[in-house]
Amino acid sequence: MATPISTGGSGLDITSLVSQLVAVARRPAEARINSSGSAVNAKLSAVGQVKNAMSGLQEALKKVGSGAQSPAFKASVPTASNFTASAGEGALAGEYSVEVVRLATAQKLASTGFASDARPGAGTLEIAYGGDAPLKVNVAASHGLAEIAAAVNRASGGKGVVASVVKADDGDHLVFSATATGSAGALSITASGDGGSLAALTTAPGGLQEKVAARDAVVRVDGFERVSSSNAVTGLVPGVTLNLTRAAEGTQQLLTVSSDTAGIKAALAAYATAYNSALGTLKSTSAFDAATKKASPLTGDSLVRTLQSELRGNVSQNTLALKGLGITLSKEGTMVFDAEAFDKANVADPDAVTRMFGREGTYTTGMEAVFKAALDSFEGSLTLRTDGLNKQIRSLEDQLDRLDVKMDKLTTLYTKQFTAMETMIMQLQGSASSLNDLLSTK
Repeated sequence: MATPISTGGSGLDITSLVSQLVAVARRPAEARINSSGSAVNAKLSAVGQVKNAMSGLQEALKKVGSGAQSPAFKASVPTASNFTASAGEGALAGEYSVEVVRLATAQKLASTGFASDARPGAGTLEIAYGGDAPLKVNVAASHGLAEIAAAVNRASGGKGVVASVVKADDGDHLVFSATATGSAGALSITASGDGGSLAALTTAPGGLQEKVAARDAVVRVDGFERVSSSNAVTGLVPGVTLNLTRAAEGTQQLLTVSSDTAGIKAALAAYATAYNSALGTLKSTSAFDAATKKASPLTGDSLVRTLQSELRGNVSQNTLALKGLGITLSKEGTMVFDAEAFDKANVADPDAVTRMFGREGTYTTGMEAVFKAALDSFEGSLTLRTDGLNKQIRSLEDQLDRLDVKMDKLTTLYTKQFTAMETMIMQLQGSASSLNDLLSTK
């Protein structure tokens, strides 16, 4: 008998075969795009590190500039002093003799004693103080002292006057307390529409009694006298606020105003750290390892070399002036700040730090040019480089999208071709089946 011809089709898994062929075709282009993407992303990350380091350096210099432009002062007073003091803008170094003659006090007015259930009367109380518009408080015939006090406090909101009820042996007293000290806070209380029933709650003769007088403070500095409604006195010592705490007429105490370098020294130390960090970032992102022959993302990049040159150059141009303020570069190129040297220089020439780091300081001006060239949001070199790298990433993403489309078309083509081949094989096998049947009958 003749051997039968096979009629089982090609036996190929077309889907798997097409997938493998397309993967092989895709691999070189995809590898190239991914490799380029990795390199660009590494550069973008490195540029980001440099940008962050330069921004940190810029912020550190701003803090130095703020302290240099407006030098700080501190006020020192003796132990158990009759006043405290704080120095601010406009302060000048010096010593001042301070005598606290009298403290300012807030006025306190009280009514005569009432029975606990007393209803003083009905009408309107008008309370004037300072230069503000007077308060008008309506008092009903049913109001006791507590209700009147509550009405006053609602009307004032704690400004100018507060009212309370004090229970003493001789009865309940309605007390009006000025919230501001001195004559400026003195209270004037009148009544209207009461038929005289509220006279005991006014400042008219026979009415409220003054328990604490509204007195102004009196202080003398170097013999110059100031009368003040407040115990916080400004202007008598330039740039210094005196807070009077205890009166002792005839007792003079020394106030010392001196330069306070703690803030500017901390800012300069932080700037040195930021400077060294920036140089370290520039070095690490552009280093080349000779042993492993491995380059960093920005090795040989002119952007890094330019920034390194500008940072070091601005220091070199001001070497002597910076050294005079305790700022030097080590043999390794790192910035070192000597606080003790700064203190000595500041005593000898208090304006030196302003000339170097103030708003128009020599070093500051040079560094601002560096920052503008690198960090400007439109034309800065780091901004433009970041934009360029992001553009490259978008281009590579577009290439991947086009590769996907190309591979989809290739998948369709291969599927169509192998399907056609399978169809042809099946047709041939159909003819073979008929031939097998014919041969089997012989």
